[in-house]
Amino acid sequence: MSEFWLISAPGDKENLQALERMNSVTSKSNLSHNTKFAIPDLKVGTLDSLVGLSDELGKLDTFAESLIKRMAQSVVEVMEDSKGKVHENLLANGVDLTSFVTHFEWDMAKYPAKQPLVNVVDTLAKQLAQIESDLKSRTAAYSVLKANLENLEKKSTGNLFTRTLSDIVSKEDFVLDSEYLITLLVIVPKSSYTQWQKTYESLSDMVVPRSTKMIAEDNEAGLFTVTLFRKVTEDFKVKAKENKFIFREFYYDEKEIKREREEMKRLLSDEKQQYQTSCVALKKGSATYRDHKVKVTPLGNPARPAAGQTDRDRESEGEGEGPLLRWLKVNFSEAFIAWIHIKALRVFVESVLRYGLPVNFQAVLLQPQKKSATKRLREVLNSVFRHLDEVAAASILDASVEIPGLQLSNQDYFPYVYFHIDLSLLD
Repeated sequence: MSEFWLISAPGDKENLQALERMNSVTSKSNLSHNTKFAIPDLKVGTLDSLVGLSDELGKLDTFAESLIKRMAQSVVEVMEDSKGKVHENLLANGVDLTSFVTHFEWDMAKYPAKQPLVNVVDTLAKQLAQIESDLKSRTAAYSVLKANLENLEKKSTGNLFTRTLSDIVSKEDFVLDSEYLITLLVIVPKSSYTQWQKTYESLSDMVVPRSTKMIAEDNEAGLFTVTLFRKVTEDFKVKAKENKFIFREFYYDEKEIKREREEMKRLLSDEKQQYQTSCVALKKGSATYRDHKVKVTPLGNPARPAAGQTDRDRESEGEGEGPLLRWLKVNFSEAFIAWIHIKALRVFVESVLRYGLPVNFQAVLLQPQKKSATKRLREVLNSVFRHLDEVAAASILDASVEIPGLQLSNQDYFPYVYFHIDLSLLD
């Protein structure tokens, strides 16, 4: 399971024995895997400041969790064609998230333990706020690019009635700069090709003989040119419609066609260079601009960076990755690391508020082995640590579930400091 319970109990002899008892019972019953969770000696400050920090840390915890979930979702969206490899890119300090949590070490360089707690919390809050601000601006730019590419895809992959023609036609298909002649485009159903060839010259007066040519075809119809005198254009359109030949409005403007093609090249270049592993643009094999098909570089399976390598070092790595994905990977790592430090701070503050001074408690990280065992694990913990709050415990504990030497509860009860870490929210 990718779920963790972070608890603490006083560090005196009686409670250390209770922790050993908890470890023994949970291990024998295969309820959870337990490890010590190291939290440094932080500057306590005043009781009033701790009460205020308790509330602030609760809000910051919620904000950090929401932020990393949004970042994880952004990684999923950017890696649309490589969703099976998303978790390879959701790392913390170069290792998978479970390993980081179970081997957590306080980062003294980023969050000096000798600083007042309020300063440490302020550093974390500012760091996460900056990441969120950058995330908003980067994902907004990504969304604009995505929308533009999807619009171009619709224009370039529709049928002959709706799709853009600038990638199909050429200058040679038209009579241009003539005072008297004009070239029209007509869509003819496949079943009517023969009829078109036999009748187009007689649909109106002044149609240039043998001027028709098919320049494109899809599953339903063909696109034909026909040249005629300008003054019979409207008459020709009416007669063509009567015969179920559809006139396609199009004016050949070389500057406009060049502009549209350059815009397509620019957007595709942006997609490839800036968001290279994204596949929100034109799909492989679609009927795209012939000279500018999307080339999506697969993410591959890069070697996992070594633990201890800095995020900024890793940002320069990852060939085939665009800046957005690289930024997401680096800053997801930073946000996740900050989140676990917030959890550690919450345990520290709540332990001091609950167990008093001098600071003396032991934090333990429990990883439930299976979902079905969480209720039983909770009952074991409640019974082991019931002495921390005898009055409340006595009111809810009963003897309905028995383990030798233990009296268990069927209700949620926390006589100890408890916080929850759920990594399944990132799946």
